[in-house]
Amino acid sequence: MPLTSDSDSPTWLKRFWWLLAAVFIARIGVMLMFVSGADLAGDEAYYWDWGRRPDWCYYSKPPMIGWLMGVIGWLTGNAEWGIRFAALLLGTATLVIVHRMALVMFDARTAFVAALLVLLTIANAGLNLLFTIDAPLLLFWTLGLLLFWFAAEKPACNVRWLALALVIGLGTLSKQMMLAFPGMMLLFAAVSREDRGLLRNPRMWMAMLAGMAFIIPVLKWNQEHAWITLEHTKHHFDTKNLGFGKWIGRTLENVGLQALIYTPVTFVALVAAMWAGIRQRAKLTRAALFLLLTSAPVLAIFAVLALRQRINPNWPAAFFVPAFILAAAWMCGRLPTMAHPGWQRWSLRVGGALVALVHVLLVVVFTTNLKSINKLSSIRGWREAGVEAQKFLDQVPQPEKTFVMALGHRYHAAQMAFYMPSHPRLYRYEASETVQSQYEIWSGPEERIGYDALILDPSPGKGLLQNAPFMECFEKLEHRGDISIPLGQEKREFSVYLGRNLKSWKAVQR
Repeated sequence: MPLTSDSDSPTWLKRFWWLLAAVFIARIGVMLMFVSGADLAGDEAYYWDWGRRPDWCYYSKPPMIGWLMGVIGWLTGNAEWGIRFAALLLGTATLVIVHRMALVMFDARTAFVAALLVLLTIANAGLNLLFTIDAPLLLFWTLGLLLFWFAAEKPACNVRWLALALVIGLGTLSKQMMLAFPGMMLLFAAVSREDRGLLRNPRMWMAMLAGMAFIIPVLKWNQEHAWITLEHTKHHFDTKNLGFGKWIGRTLENVGLQALIYTPVTFVALVAAMWAGIRQRAKLTRAALFLLLTSAPVLAIFAVLALRQRINPNWPAAFFVPAFILAAAWMCGRLPTMAHPGWQRWSLRVGGALVALVHVLLVVVFTTNLKSINKLSSIRGWREAGVEAQKFLDQVPQPEKTFVMALGHRYHAAQMAFYMPSHPRLYRYEASETVQSQYEIWSGPEERIGYDALILDPSPGKGLLQNAPFMECFEKLEHRGDISIPLGQEKREFSVYLGRNLKSWKAVQR
């Protein structure tokens, strides 16, 4: 189908940059409101604590998120807004690369529609607000797709392959999912007639091997730590025997969550575009075939996997990136057959309405008393609790010989480490005496023999402290007071104890 007269007009490029600027400014406002009304999520605080002790790997993830958190903390003085702003910057950069991919593969109008489809999803709103491992992964994955396309366009250019190798490596240090990227390269090279010469091109093989070589220090770290990351990842694939009703419910939940975060009409449009590409694969352009092969096969695998277990919504996120560009091409008539205009119209309408609704709800919730609802309790009260805990720490008799320990979930240690104004090194007591988080990989209180300990018990009155071996390990234990932060119908509570003179401590078996 011939291009419409304004498909490559600078007007579409101007529209994109004006849209991007408007969205960026609006999201800064939402970010500042969110910072003032909510605390860090548990994982964000946990990763921030990783960043204070850079390493080649951590308990459950490769090192990139920890490194980034360390840099952000150094640049912003461990400011909460710095973490939120980093998420916004990485998400915006990813959107720019999506636009650039669609632009070089098709035209300016298709690029604008692709960026708009991505923008008008709940997933993109969350990606730009919460700083998790998916932010760097999606950035490097999307940039990797673009660089591989450039390298395939000019396969004798060493610089393009070197750049691709570097991005594959950085992605590998971000999340294990990046190890699937070379498979996407091989699949495209094998299926595309025009690109089969890449299989004989040593530059492509060297780029793949060099990129994957970044995993070597991660593997070495795991070898020294009993392959703990692999052991943790293995649990994601555990299955449970469910009755038929519960199995149907879980399967529908997997599909429903994907439809929700990508908005329902857009999600169906993505599937329809991939199906249209599969049916017309013999007529597809190289660009369309590239997008189809880097999305549909693995998304189909995830769909099958969802029949046997629960799939976290973020797992297949990287493979949806090319699907969005393919859907935009389908809607703009760049596939052998053009989608009905209703697909584009209703995808944007419904997506826009849902995203607008989400942002309106955020504003309403965090500017009114609704922020006290129980569902938000996990991201509230930590700042106040940290300030109160700091007061107890400031009053200990031997401040230079006192460490801080938190009981319970790893988030308790992470949040207190971040929100106590002095940002102390937090130790965590793990009752099982096995490695269950990064805190058990790091050295424990056994390195603090002779010190006092300020102990934060998040379950006052429930016997958690009494069940721990504290009475034997410390010379004596004093109850110093309690922390109680009201959260609507709930409270953020801690009992505070001072353990005097740590005599002994059984180290976790690492």
